[in-house]
Amino acid sequence: MLSPLFKPVAFTDCPGWENDNQLEAFQAFVRSASRVLEKPYKSGSLGISFAALAPIFADSRETLVESNEQARRFFEKWFRPARLENPETGHGFVTGFYEPEVVASPVRTERYTVPFLSRPNDLVDVDDSNRPVGFDPYFAFARQTPTGIAEYFDRAAIESGALDGQNLEIAFVESPVDAFFIHVQGAARLKMTDGRLRRITYAAKTGHRFTGIGKILLDRGEIPLDKMSMQAIRAWLADNPDQVQSLLWNNQSYIFFREAAVDDAALGPIAAAKVPLTGGRSLAVDRLLHTFGTPFYISAPALQAFGGEGFARLMIAQDTGSAIVGPARGDLFAGSGDAAGDIAGGIRHDAVFYALVPRSLLADRA
Repeated sequence: MLSPLFKPVAFTDCPGWENDNQLEAFQAFVRSASRVLEKPYKSGSLGISFAALAPIFADSRETLVESNEQARRFFEKWFRPARLENPETGHGFVTGFYEPEVVASPVRTERYTVPFLSRPNDLVDVDDSNRPVGFDPYFAFARQTPTGIAEYFDRAAIESGALDGQNLEIAFVESPVDAFFIHVQGAARLKMTDGRLRRITYAAKTGHRFTGIGKILLDRGEIPLDKMSMQAIRAWLADNPDQVQSLLWNNQSYIFFREAAVDDAALGPIAAAKVPLTGGRSLAVDRLLHTFGTPFYISAPALQAFGGEGFARLMIAQDTGSAIVGPARGDLFAGSGDAAGDIAGGIRHDAVFYALVPRSLLADRA
Protein backbone atom coordinates (compact mmCIF):
# COMPACT_ATOMS: atom_id res chain seq x y z
CA MET A 1 0.00 0.00 0.00
CA LEU A 2 1.24 3.46 -0.87
CA SER A 3 2.27 5.49 2.17
CA PRO A 4 0.15 8.54 3.06
CA LEU A 5 3.43 10.48 3.13
CA PHE A 6 2.99 10.84 -0.65
CA LYS A 7 0.82 13.90 -1.37
CA PRO A 8 -0.25 13.82 -5.05
CA VAL A 9 0.07 17.07 -6.99
CA ALA A 10 0.05 18.09 -10.66
CA PHE A 11 3.14 18.38 -12.85
CA THR A 12 2.37 22.10 -13.07
CA ASP A 13 3.00 22.24 -9.31
CA CYS A 14 6.62 21.13 -9.85
CA PRO A 15 8.67 24.33 -10.28
CA GLY A 16 10.53 24.39 -13.59
CA TRP A 17 9.20 21.03 -14.81
CA GLU A 18 8.70 22.31 -18.37
CA ASN A 19 12.26 23.64 -18.55
CA ASP A 20 14.14 20.56 -17.40
CA ASN A 21 16.13 18.30 -19.74
CA GLN A 22 14.19 15.12 -19.06
CA LEU A 23 15.93 13.26 -21.90
CA GLU A 24 19.01 12.93 -19.66
CA ALA A 25 16.83 11.52 -16.88
CA PHE A 26 15.13 9.12 -19.31
CA GLN A 27 18.50 7.77 -20.44
CA ALA A 28 19.45 7.12 -16.81
CA PHE A 29 16.03 5.53 -16.22
CA VAL A 30 16.55 3.13 -19.14
CA ARG A 31 19.84 1.95 -17.65
CA SER A 32 17.92 0.78 -14.60
CA ALA A 33 15.19 -0.65 -16.84
CA SER A 34 17.79 -2.77 -18.61
CA ARG A 35 19.45 -3.86 -15.37
CA VAL A 36 16.24 -5.31 -13.89
CA LEU A 37 16.10 -7.87 -16.70
CA GLU A 38 18.87 -9.61 -14.75
CA LYS A 39 17.46 -9.16 -11.25
CA PRO A 40 14.48 -7.13 -9.95
CA TYR A 41 15.03 -4.38 -7.42
CA LYS A 42 13.79 -4.84 -3.88
CA SER A 43 10.69 -2.79 -3.12
CA GLY A 44 10.93 0.07 -0.65
CA SER A 45 8.65 0.11 2.37
CA LEU A 46 6.82 3.33 1.38
CA GLY A 47 4.89 1.48 -1.28
CA ILE A 48 6.35 2.32 -4.70
CA SER A 49 6.85 -1.33 -5.51
CA PHE A 50 8.98 -2.94 -8.15
CA ALA A 51 5.82 -4.57 -9.49
CA ALA A 52 4.35 -1.13 -10.19
CA LEU A 53 7.54 0.05 -11.89
CA ALA A 54 8.05 -3.13 -13.95
CA PRO A 55 5.65 -2.28 -16.83
CA ILE A 56 7.12 1.22 -17.00
CA PHE A 57 10.64 -0.19 -17.22
CA ALA A 58 9.43 -2.50 -19.98
CA ASP A 59 7.88 0.34 -21.97
CA SER A 60 11.03 2.44 -21.66
CA ARG A 61 13.05 -0.38 -23.20
CA GLU A 62 10.73 -0.45 -26.22
CA THR A 63 9.93 3.24 -26.68
CA LEU A 64 12.07 5.43 -28.94
CA VAL A 65 12.73 8.65 -27.03
CA GLU A 66 15.03 11.17 -28.70
CA SER A 67 13.98 14.57 -27.34
CA ASN A 68 13.13 16.33 -24.12
CA GLU A 69 9.51 16.60 -25.21
CA GLN A 70 9.24 12.87 -25.85
CA ALA A 71 10.89 12.11 -22.51
CA ARG A 72 8.52 14.48 -20.72
CA ARG A 73 5.52 12.83 -22.35
CA PHE A 74 6.81 9.42 -21.28
CA PHE A 75 7.09 10.39 -17.61
CA GLU A 76 3.76 12.24 -17.64
CA LYS A 77 2.05 9.21 -19.22
CA TRP A 78 3.17 6.73 -16.60
CA PHE A 79 3.64 8.80 -13.43
CA ARG A 80 2.03 11.42 -11.24
CA PRO A 81 4.15 13.59 -8.92
CA ALA A 82 3.60 13.39 -5.18
CA ARG A 83 5.21 15.75 -2.72
CA LEU A 84 7.24 13.98 -0.06
CA GLU A 85 8.54 15.52 3.16
CA ASN A 86 10.55 14.46 6.16
CA PRO A 87 7.94 14.47 8.95
CA GLU A 88 10.38 15.97 11.47
CA THR A 89 11.29 19.02 9.37
CA GLY A 90 8.46 19.52 6.90
CA HIS A 91 10.86 19.63 3.95
CA GLY A 92 13.58 17.61 2.26
CA PHE A 93 17.36 17.89 2.33
CA VAL A 94 20.06 17.16 -0.24
CA THR A 95 23.82 16.77 -0.16
CA GLY A 96 26.18 15.86 -2.97
CA PHE A 97 28.67 13.12 -3.81
CA TYR A 98 31.06 12.48 -6.66
CA GLU A 99 33.70 10.13 -8.01
CA PRO A 100 37.16 11.48 -7.07
CA GLU A 101 40.04 11.21 -9.51
CA VAL A 102 43.52 10.76 -8.12
CA VAL A 103 47.01 9.79 -9.29
CA ALA A 104 47.92 6.30 -8.08
CA SER A 105 50.74 3.80 -8.36
CA PRO A 106 50.27 0.06 -8.98
CA VAL A 107 53.03 -0.64 -6.44
CA ARG A 108 54.14 0.92 -3.17
CA THR A 109 56.89 3.50 -3.65
CA GLU A 110 58.57 6.05 -1.45
CA ARG A 111 55.97 8.60 -2.59
CA TYR A 112 52.85 6.44 -2.95
CA THR A 113 52.34 4.66 0.35
CA VAL A 114 48.62 4.74 1.16
CA PRO A 115 46.85 1.59 -0.12
CA PHE A 116 43.34 0.80 -1.25
CA LEU A 117 42.55 -2.71 -0.05
CA SER A 118 40.40 -5.47 -1.53
CA ARG A 119 38.02 -7.49 0.61
CA PRO A 120 39.83 -9.76 3.11
CA ASN A 121 39.06 -13.48 3.18
CA ASP A 122 38.01 -13.39 6.84
CA LEU A 123 35.38 -10.66 6.32
CA VAL A 124 31.93 -12.24 6.32
CA ASP A 125 28.42 -10.88 5.79
CA VAL A 126 26.28 -10.88 8.93
CA ASP A 127 22.51 -11.18 9.09
CA ASP A 128 19.92 -12.68 11.41
CA SER A 129 20.90 -16.19 10.33
CA ASN A 130 24.44 -16.01 11.72
CA ARG A 131 24.49 -13.03 14.07
CA PRO A 132 25.84 -14.02 17.51
CA VAL A 133 23.69 -13.32 20.53
CA GLY A 134 24.43 -9.82 21.80
CA PHE A 135 26.27 -8.79 18.63
CA ASP A 136 25.47 -5.21 17.60
CA PRO A 137 22.56 -5.50 15.12
CA TYR A 138 23.94 -2.58 13.12
CA PHE A 139 26.90 -4.63 11.89
CA ALA A 140 26.35 -6.19 8.46
CA PHE A 141 29.96 -7.38 8.31
CA ALA A 142 32.24 -9.09 10.82
CA ARG A 143 35.41 -11.17 11.16
CA GLN A 144 35.33 -14.94 11.03
CA THR A 145 37.66 -16.34 13.71
CA PRO A 146 38.35 -19.92 14.85
CA THR A 147 36.07 -19.31 17.81
CA GLY A 148 33.25 -17.61 15.89
CA ILE A 149 32.18 -14.24 14.53
CA ALA A 150 33.75 -11.11 16.04
CA GLU A 151 33.78 -7.38 15.34
CA TYR A 152 36.15 -6.56 12.49
CA PHE A 153 39.28 -4.42 12.81
CA ASP A 154 38.45 -0.72 12.65
CA ARG A 155 40.15 2.03 10.64
CA ALA A 156 42.86 2.71 13.20
CA ALA A 157 43.79 -0.96 13.47
CA ILE A 158 43.86 -1.51 9.71
CA GLU A 159 45.92 1.61 9.05
CA SER A 160 48.28 0.49 11.82
CA GLY A 161 48.94 -2.80 10.02
CA ALA A 162 46.28 -5.30 11.11
CA LEU A 163 45.93 -6.63 7.54
CA ASP A 164 49.53 -6.31 6.39
CA GLY A 165 51.00 -9.25 4.52
CA GLN A 166 47.71 -10.46 2.96
CA ASN A 167 48.38 -8.98 -0.51
CA LEU A 168 45.14 -7.01 -0.49
CA GLU A 169 46.59 -3.85 -2.01
CA ILE A 170 44.95 -2.75 -5.28
CA ALA A 171 46.87 0.51 -5.73
CA PHE A 172 48.62 3.21 -3.70
CA VAL A 173 48.08 6.97 -3.44
CA GLU A 174 50.19 9.70 -1.91
CA SER A 175 47.79 11.39 0.50
CA PRO A 176 45.92 9.78 3.41
CA VAL A 177 43.41 12.64 3.14
CA ASP A 178 42.69 11.83 -0.52
CA ALA A 179 42.30 8.16 0.43
CA PHE A 180 39.92 9.05 3.27
CA PHE A 181 37.62 11.10 1.03
CA ILE A 182 37.61 8.30 -1.52
CA HIS A 183 36.45 6.01 1.30
CA VAL A 184 33.66 8.48 2.02
CA GLN A 185 32.59 8.60 -1.64
CA GLY A 186 32.95 4.84 -2.10
CA ALA A 187 34.58 4.96 -5.54
CA ALA A 188 37.36 6.64 -7.50
CA ARG A 189 39.07 6.89 -10.85
CA LEU A 190 42.76 6.15 -10.62
CA LYS A 191 45.11 7.89 -13.06
CA MET A 192 47.92 5.37 -12.85
CA THR A 193 51.55 6.42 -13.00
CA ASP A 194 51.99 3.94 -15.87
CA GLY A 195 49.40 5.79 -17.98
CA ARG A 196 46.37 3.58 -17.44
CA LEU A 197 42.96 4.73 -16.23
CA ARG A 198 41.49 2.40 -13.62
CA ARG A 199 38.42 2.53 -11.39
CA ILE A 200 37.80 1.19 -7.92
CA THR A 201 34.41 0.91 -6.33
CA TYR A 202 32.88 -0.27 -3.07
CA ALA A 203 33.16 -3.99 -2.31
CA ALA A 204 32.49 -4.22 1.44
CA LYS A 205 33.26 -2.49 4.74
CA THR A 206 34.22 -3.34 8.27
CA GLY A 207 30.67 -2.74 9.48
CA HIS A 208 31.38 0.07 11.93
CA ARG A 209 29.15 3.11 12.02
CA PHE A 210 30.22 6.03 9.87
CA THR A 211 31.36 9.10 11.80
CA GLY A 212 31.52 12.35 9.85
CA ILE A 213 34.63 14.35 10.60
CA GLY A 214 32.80 17.51 9.52
CA LYS A 215 30.41 17.07 12.45
CA ILE A 216 33.38 16.72 14.80
CA LEU A 217 34.97 19.92 13.51
CA LEU A 218 31.61 21.66 13.75
CA ASP A 219 31.11 20.56 17.37
CA ARG A 220 34.64 21.71 18.23
CA GLY A 221 33.95 25.13 16.74
CA GLU A 222 36.73 24.71 14.18
CA ILE A 223 34.44 25.40 11.21
CA PRO A 224 31.16 27.36 11.54
CA LEU A 225 27.99 25.80 10.11
CA ASP A 226 27.59 28.40 7.36
CA LYS A 227 31.15 27.68 6.15
CA MET A 228 30.97 23.89 6.37
CA SER A 229 31.86 22.10 3.14
CA MET A 230 34.23 19.43 1.89
CA GLN A 231 36.57 22.19 0.76
CA ALA A 232 36.54 23.75 4.24
CA ILE A 233 37.32 20.37 5.84
CA ARG A 234 40.22 19.80 3.44
CA ALA A 235 41.56 23.29 4.16
CA TRP A 236 41.45 22.61 7.91
CA LEU A 237 43.29 19.31 7.46
CA ALA A 238 45.95 21.02 5.35
CA ASP A 239 46.42 23.65 8.06
CA ASN A 240 46.60 21.08 10.88
CA PRO A 241 48.72 18.16 9.60
CA ASP A 242 49.62 17.02 13.12
CA GLN A 243 45.93 16.35 13.86
CA VAL A 244 45.00 14.58 10.63
CA GLN A 245 45.46 10.99 11.75
CA SER A 246 43.71 11.34 15.09
CA LEU A 247 40.77 13.11 13.45
CA LEU A 248 40.38 10.57 10.63
CA TRP A 249 40.53 7.66 13.07
CA ASN A 250 37.36 8.96 14.72
CA ASN A 251 35.63 7.37 11.74
CA GLN A 252 36.03 3.68 12.57
CA SER A 253 34.35 2.57 9.35
CA TYR A 254 36.78 1.33 6.71
CA ILE A 255 35.90 0.55 3.08
CA PHE A 256 37.24 -2.28 0.94
CA PHE A 257 37.28 -1.91 -2.83
CA ARG A 258 37.19 -3.92 -6.03
CA GLU A 259 38.29 -2.97 -9.51
CA ALA A 260 35.64 -1.99 -12.05
CA ALA A 261 35.87 -1.35 -15.77
CA VAL A 262 35.83 2.15 -17.24
CA ASP A 263 33.53 1.31 -20.15
CA ASP A 264 32.29 4.87 -20.65
CA ALA A 265 34.41 7.74 -19.32
CA ALA A 266 31.35 10.01 -19.39
CA LEU A 267 29.54 7.90 -16.79
CA GLY A 268 30.28 7.36 -13.14
CA PRO A 269 30.87 4.13 -11.21
CA ILE A 270 28.41 1.29 -10.96
CA ALA A 271 26.64 1.85 -7.66
CA ALA A 272 24.08 0.11 -5.46
CA ALA A 273 21.44 -0.15 -8.20
CA LYS A 274 24.03 -1.96 -10.36
CA VAL A 275 24.06 0.68 -13.11
CA PRO A 276 26.65 3.37 -13.88
CA LEU A 277 25.74 6.68 -12.27
CA THR A 278 24.91 9.72 -14.39
CA GLY A 279 26.27 13.08 -13.29
CA GLY A 280 23.44 15.45 -12.39
CA ARG A 281 20.78 12.74 -12.82
CA SER A 282 21.52 9.91 -10.38
CA LEU A 283 20.28 10.18 -6.81
CA ALA A 284 21.17 8.25 -3.67
CA VAL A 285 18.15 7.54 -1.47
CA ASP A 286 17.18 5.55 1.61
CA ARG A 287 16.91 2.10 0.02
CA LEU A 288 14.78 0.75 2.86
CA LEU A 289 12.09 3.30 2.02
CA HIS A 290 12.43 3.71 -1.74
CA THR A 291 12.77 1.42 -4.74
CA PHE A 292 15.74 1.87 -7.06
CA GLY A 293 14.71 3.27 -10.43
CA THR A 294 12.07 5.58 -8.95
CA PRO A 295 12.20 9.07 -10.50
CA PHE A 296 12.31 12.07 -8.16
CA TYR A 297 11.86 15.67 -9.22
CA ILE A 298 13.85 17.84 -6.83
CA SER A 299 13.51 21.58 -6.43
CA ALA A 300 16.16 23.46 -4.45
CA PRO A 301 16.09 27.14 -5.50
CA ALA A 302 19.02 28.09 -3.24
CA LEU A 303 21.27 25.46 -4.84
CA GLN A 304 23.25 27.28 -7.53
CA ALA A 305 24.98 24.30 -9.10
CA PHE A 306 25.02 22.27 -12.29
CA GLY A 307 24.93 25.44 -14.39
CA GLY A 308 21.48 26.66 -13.38
CA GLU A 309 20.06 29.58 -11.42
CA GLY A 310 18.31 27.17 -9.07
CA PHE A 311 18.28 23.38 -8.93
CA ALA A 312 15.13 21.86 -10.46
CA ARG A 313 15.80 18.44 -11.99
CA LEU A 314 14.38 15.03 -12.55
CA MET A 315 16.66 12.49 -10.88
CA ILE A 316 16.63 8.67 -10.81
CA ALA A 317 17.17 6.73 -7.58
CA GLN A 318 20.25 4.62 -8.32
CA ASP A 319 22.35 4.57 -5.16
CA THR A 320 22.15 4.66 -1.39
CA GLY A 321 24.38 5.57 1.56
CA SER A 322 24.59 5.07 5.30
CA ALA A 323 23.98 8.80 5.91
CA ILE A 324 20.98 8.93 3.55
CA VAL A 325 18.11 8.25 5.91
CA GLY A 326 14.52 9.43 5.62
CA PRO A 327 11.78 9.77 3.01
CA ALA A 328 12.93 13.12 1.61
CA ARG A 329 16.69 12.79 1.96
CA GLY A 330 18.89 12.56 -1.10
CA ASP A 331 22.49 12.67 -2.26
CA LEU A 332 22.99 14.16 -5.72
CA PHE A 333 25.70 12.56 -7.88
CA ALA A 334 27.70 15.41 -9.36
CA GLY A 335 29.96 13.40 -11.70
CA SER A 336 33.66 12.53 -11.74
CA GLY A 337 36.81 14.56 -11.16
CA ASP A 338 37.78 17.76 -9.36
CA ALA A 339 35.10 19.98 -10.92
CA ALA A 340 32.41 17.57 -9.79
CA GLY A 341 34.02 17.51 -6.35
CA ASP A 342 33.77 21.30 -6.13
CA ILE A 343 30.06 21.04 -6.86
CA ALA A 344 29.35 18.12 -4.55
CA GLY A 345 31.32 19.55 -1.64
CA GLY A 346 29.12 22.64 -1.45
CA ILE A 347 25.71 20.93 -1.54
CA ARG A 348 23.87 21.09 1.77
CA HIS A 349 20.45 22.47 0.91
CA ASP A 350 16.82 22.25 1.84
CA ALA A 351 14.82 20.89 -1.06
CA VAL A 352 11.31 19.92 -2.10
CA PHE A 353 10.99 16.29 -3.17
CA TYR A 354 8.39 15.18 -5.68
CA ALA A 355 8.40 11.40 -6.09
CA LEU A 356 7.03 10.27 -9.45
CA VAL A 357 4.51 7.65 -8.40
CA PRO A 358 3.22 5.10 -10.93
CA ARG A 359 -0.33 6.09 -11.82
CA SER A 360 -1.46 2.53 -11.14
CA LEU A 361 -0.78 3.12 -7.44
CA LEU A 362 -2.89 6.28 -7.37
CA ALA A 363 -6.04 4.92 -8.99
CA ASP A 364 -7.92 5.20 -5.69
CA ARG A 365 -6.58 8.67 -4.84
CA ALA A 366 -8.44 11.85 -5.63
